[in-house]
Amino acid sequence: QFVLADFITLGNAAGGTSVIFTCLNYLANGPEKEHYLWTAFVLLPICVILDMMDGWVARKLKRQSALGADLDSLSDVISFGVAPAVLGFTLGLRGGYDMAILVFFVACGISRLARYNVTAPKEGKVTHYDGAPIPTSLAIVGFLLLAYMNGATGVERIWGGHYRIGFQGHDYGFHPFSLLYLLCGCLFASNTVR
Repeated sequence: QFVLADFITLGNAAGGTSVIFTCLNYLANGPEKEHYLWTAFVLLPICVILDMMDGWVARKLKRQSALGADLDSLSDVISFGVAPAVLGFTLGLRGGYDMAILVFFVACGISRLARYNVTAPKEGKVTHYDGAPIPTSLAIVGFLLLAYMNGATGVERIWGGHYRIGFQGHDYGFHPFSLLYLLCGCLFASNTVR
């Protein structure tokens, strides 16, 4: 049975999914449809607010469903894992190495949330977290917003440059900006960051 907090959590998931669709629309329609990107940049902070509100509402009303924790984690994977990765791809991180890093970033977010679900106490408040919380990925979104506002996005223009790195006759694109995703993914997976 769903409770109010679950609907707020689903709002978070809907916002993250909408970010993915707005990025796809931008890629399909080009820079003349930049309102799609602005929509993505506005929706992600709303997802953070909804992510904070669902737990607060559940505690305030003393009503939680059996689905609540899993819904929250699944929503967070979409809004703070997949959506920021798709936004990075949309804004220029399209090289082979970039995509591998983006996949790593999402996988680390998933594993961090799975670890939380297994280790969190069933009753009471969590005393500490292992790994950086997945909503910290919005720091990268903030950097992407600054880059976008300064005209520093796109395969050839994103901050840090664009390099071709290869071996045995095959080379793949790499943008040093994608290292922010690598660092964030490592922080999600860390056992020492609390």
